[in-house]
Amino acid sequence: MGVAAGGSAALALGAAGSPAQAQRTNARILIMGAGAGGAAIANRLTERLDGAQITVLDGRPQHWYQPGFTLIASGLRKANYAVSSTEQWLPRGVTYVNEYAAELDPEANRVTTTGGQRIDYDYLIVATGLVLDWDAIEGFDLSMAGPQNGIAAHYASPEHAELSWQALDKFTDEGGVGMFGRPATEMKCAGAPVKLCFLGEDIATTKGNRGKCDFIYNAQATNLFGVPVIHHRVRQIMDERDITYRYQHVLKGIDLGSKTATYTTPDGEVTDKWDFINVIPPQRAPQVIRESGLSWADRWVDQGWIEVDMHTLRHARYANIFGIGDINGVPKGKTAASVKFHIPVVEDQIVSEIAGREGTRRYDGYTSCPLITRIGRAMLVEFDYKDNLTPSFPGVIAPLEELWISWLMKEVALKATYNAMLRGRA
Repeated sequence: MGVAAGGSAALALGAAGSPAQAQRTNARILIMGAGAGGAAIANRLTERLDGAQITVLDGRPQHWYQPGFTLIASGLRKANYAVSSTEQWLPRGVTYVNEYAAELDPEANRVTTTGGQRIDYDYLIVATGLVLDWDAIEGFDLSMAGPQNGIAAHYASPEHAELSWQALDKFTDEGGVGMFGRPATEMKCAGAPVKLCFLGEDIATTKGNRGKCDFIYNAQATNLFGVPVIHHRVRQIMDERDITYRYQHVLKGIDLGSKTATYTTPDGEVTDKWDFINVIPPQRAPQVIRESGLSWADRWVDQGWIEVDMHTLRHARYANIFGIGDINGVPKGKTAASVKFHIPVVEDQIVSEIAGREGTRRYDGYTSCPLITRIGRAMLVEFDYKDNLTPSFPGVIAPLEELWISWLMKEVALKATYNAMLRGRA
């Protein structure tokens, strides 16, 4: 749930000006989703294309600033910090349909909405984001979240992030066993579960209650972070702060009555007691996408990410379809930071094709995670498809050091960067 440091750099340098003359076209462009990717590409294409019929389809009237959920869940912001109106970020001249897609037919170039409206398109941009499969956690229901049960579910919504803080606050007052972890599927901002664990430990320490609290982080794989050098640094910090970590432990279900959690492991199921648990479910493409024929047939088959070229973000089988954001079936890139770098690629591909030339922009897998390690400190880690560190400020901000300036960028600067991105200005 992080926006790139590169986004802050772009703001500091000033966003590139719009072309002097927009490309004339009568193309019908449908954007599925009005989140970070959908709103931003709508603004960019409105500036680049003259006469295009741009339609944005999204049934949620609220826009959620999801990079702020961790700040809410750690008591640093209230729920309303992450809430605004979807419509306020969309440019004039686009048609906003406040419904969801019920059916997508890529052969007919048509989407049918939940209200029965049929929308034909020449180009489709899929920016739907993903869905949280809460039903996959046996025994769990979102109504359980909050201090009364010691359950956090901070991915669910701004309001659930605030309930998660109330649960974490109570746990760090009273003590006990705190369980953290992540699902085995691909997920948005895979660093967020680690951040909340670090923040919880820091809050308990600040309160003088660290000795009463056990912190256990359950990793879904044989590492704590998918990029090896970052994994080693996270492991070092956990060792220094006496946070227990366990590999290949995937949450299967919880029993509220006994306050136990069951994890699947290579050696069979393990059941543990908890006083606090942060539940993060498996994450998948929305059902309408999984049923559309756009998903990979031989990769992520249980998750449904769309089959796009990892560099051009164009669909492998439908040349007039592109993906932005979490929905893309690419090796990396499910963060708001990645969205910022998806947008100019898709913009260039579409505008260039309409103008009769070949697009040149490519996405190299850039992903950023302002990895908060304690209140007032963070590591600004940025990397690409090849797991290379790609710092935006080499020689200035050391990516694996816990720094106040990295914290400041996450806590203060990045929302302004994000908002500028939504407007198409960063």
